[in-house]
Order: sequence, then C-alpha cells, then structure tokens
Amino acid sequence: MVVDLLQDVLNRAASAHRPMLVSPEGSWTLAELDDEVDARSGALAGEGVAAGQVQTLVAEATAPGVIDLLAHWRLGATVAPLSPRLTDIELRRARDQLSDVRSHAQAVLWTSGTSGHPRGVEISYENLVASAHGSATRMRPARSDVWLATLSPAHVGGLALITRALILGADLLAWGGFDAAVVSGLIDGLGLPIGYDSPVTHVSLVPTQLLRLLDHRAGSPPPETFRYALIGGAHAPARLIERAQADGWPLAVTYGMTEMTSQVATALPELVRVKPGTVGAPIEGVEVRVADNGEVWVRGATRALGYLGQGAASLADEAGWYHTGDMGRLDEDGDLWITGRHIERIVSGGVTIDAIEIEEVLRGHPGVYDACVVGVPDDEWGECVAVLLVPVEGRFDLAAVKGWAHERLATAKRPRRWLIRNELPRNTNGKVDRRLVRDLLDGD
Repeated sequence: MVVDLLQDVLNRAASAHRPMLVSPEGSWTLAELDDEVDARSGALAGEGVAAGQVQTLVAEATAPGVIDLLAHWRLGATVAPLSPRLTDIELRRARDQLSDVRSHAQAVLWTSGTSGHPRGVEISYENLVASAHGSATRMRPARSDVWLATLSPAHVGGLALITRALILGADLLAWGGFDAAVVSGLIDGLGLPIGYDSPVTHVSLVPTQLLRLLDHRAGSPPPETFRYALIGGAHAPARLIERAQADGWPLAVTYGMTEMTSQVATALPELVRVKPGTVGAPIEGVEVRVADNGEVWVRGATRALGYLGQGAASLADEAGWYHTGDMGRLDEDGDLWITGRHIERIVSGGVTIDAIEIEEVLRGHPGVYDACVVGVPDDEWGECVAVLLVPVEGRFDLAAVKGWAHERLATAKRPRRWLIRNELPRNTNGKVDRRLVRDLLDGD
C-alpha cells in the first residue's frame, strides 16, 4: 500500500514549525512543506494522477523533485523515478515497460542493468522505514543532523537518503546534482539561503564524487560539525580511502543494493581505519549469510517486494534469502568483506578467474589509480582477460604495469588486452558499467 509519507511524518513530529527541506531558493518547515505538497498533489490530480498507478518521473535531488515525490504519494500513486542522466532511448524504454502496469508498492526503482536487462524493483513503505531505522541504529543520528542530497532519487541511495531524513527528522538539503565546489561550501556552512545557517553534517557519495571533493579541497579537512561521508554505490579504491582519511574525512563505507532498499552493512569511520576493506556488520533488521560457494545472501525487513509484475519469488528463495551474486566472507567479529562477483568471473582456457583479484593487483601499482577487468571473447582461449586502466596523473609506464602484473599473476590471469582512459565509464547509479567496458575492449 502506498503511504502518504509526509502525513505520517507530521503525525509523529514533535514540531511542524522547524526547517525540514532546504534548497538554494529557501527553506520550508514541515507545515510549509505540507502546504506545498497539497498544492502540487492538487495539480497532479487535475492531470489524472490517481491511486494504483505507476507514475514515471524524471527525478532530481531538488526541492521541486522532493515535493513531486511526496505529492504523488499523497495521491496514492506508486512513483517510478528515472534518472535525468538516462538517454532518450533509455527513458523511452523504461517508460514503455513501466506504463500500463499497476502496483501497490511505494516506489519502483529501475535497476541499472549491469548484469542483465534493466527491470523495476518494487519497494514498500515498510522497506523504506526499516532501512531508515536500521541505518539510524548504526549511524547514531542526532537532532542537529543535516543531510545533503546529491544523488537522484532514481538511485536507491538517493531515494533512501530523502526518506531517511524525513522519517528520522533530520534537515534535508536538496541542491540538485553533485558539484564539488558547492558541496564543499555547504559542508563549511557557506552558500546557505538567508535565514538558515546549519552546515551539512552528512553526505552520501559514490567514490567518483569523493575523489572530486578531495581534489577540490586540496587537503583541507572538514569542520568539526561534519559527522559522516557515507561512501557506497561502487568499489572504493583503497588508495582513495587512504587519501580521504589522511585529509581528515570521517568515512562510513557501506554495502547495499536496490533489492535491499540501500544499506545492507556499514562500517563506521573507526572500523574503516582499523579494518580497511570491510564493509562492517549488517545493519539492524538485516541478516547476512555466506553460502557454501562463497556467495553473499541477504534477507530482512528491507528486502524489496520483488521485481515488477513477478512477485516475491522473483527475488528471494523459499527461505527469504536474496542471492546477491556478490562473493564475500564474514570474519570472526561478524564483519562482512566483499571479495568479488559471480558475474565478474572469467573462464579462460578452462581456468576460472576472478576479475576483482586482478583489479586489486593492478591497483597496487603506484601508477594505477583504478582498473576494471573483464573477459572478452577469444578464438583460442574462449575468453581472455582484458583491462581498462585509469592512471595516476603524471607519467605512466604501461610496460612497467605489465611487468608488475607478470610478477604477481599466473599466466591465465595476466591481461592480454589493455586500454587506457582518464576514468572508468559508469552508469547512472555511479557503478562501473562493465558491459560498456567489455564492448570497448572487445572492439579495441
């Protein structure tokens, strides 16, 4: 059932007269936001939006974007937010597949399609509430928290950030897309609208955004008011984490997915320092199991309802476990380590190879900032190992990197094709687009 989220928040709020939503244009108290949502929902009703419908909308992390989401929910419509970064063809495809379908979910999130065809994931209001409270138990929220939204609500991390802030009563700053200079200023309390003076205390970033923020600040640490930079959505290179820590940034590294309504496990800054590489223990309400084959299975109150039109059985086994496709392990403290993915396995000449293993070896070279390893068709071996490298700025010696790999990798694991680019291609959710990398290397 679709719930009027804002009305639910109002019913539980201690006060409706403190800032709740803040944007470059100004700020709204909870009561003022309610009035804005009322006006917008009236307009949408006049356009034919009604309960039971799946409504697609190009969603951005702006005040109008947040108001639009809340207004659709007030009318009982299921929202299907789409990223503004989708191409026209991708938008048409998503809208075609999401049109003329009915759902009782709170939201349908269009998955990125890194390991197959894109499809909608049905997320309930209960999923969003469980995610908010599970995250809060781990991250210890305070009444003074100010969350900055930069990710599109089409990304599960962007949607969950918005609903988490509203459900937990934190201030929500909706500034649109990521801009390193703007985000840096807001963390320092600069560029805020007149009448609002609380600097950002929390920000959720994908690794590429963290890199841009660090580059912009050139070693300048955040103020003491800043509590967490939540890093997720893609692999964060160890060198990037180390650089951020050296600059004084409190990083909380998280592991999650659309099918589990964002966070599954999160490591707070101290754990990130003492156990680099772990994503921490599962958040409250989520269980994690590592199967006999090393695959990570998850279940709990945050697990989505299923894939659109296919039901719960499309997403979970009979015991409720979602099989993530990620490979990992749980250590003696119950902390989770992600070590690879089934879909990142390469079979070359009958040898099964883990792409993540090769990527980590290559990232260990001082001249390599990041790497994406894939298998491409090969007449002799079936598949061969291919890599797209992102070098550290300055001189780059590919022969030296090849020598490094030759010393550390067995013959079958050594890349046979190499491509150098300034950055790894990513999809709208900030994840490395392995299919595009594979296409680039296959055609190279």
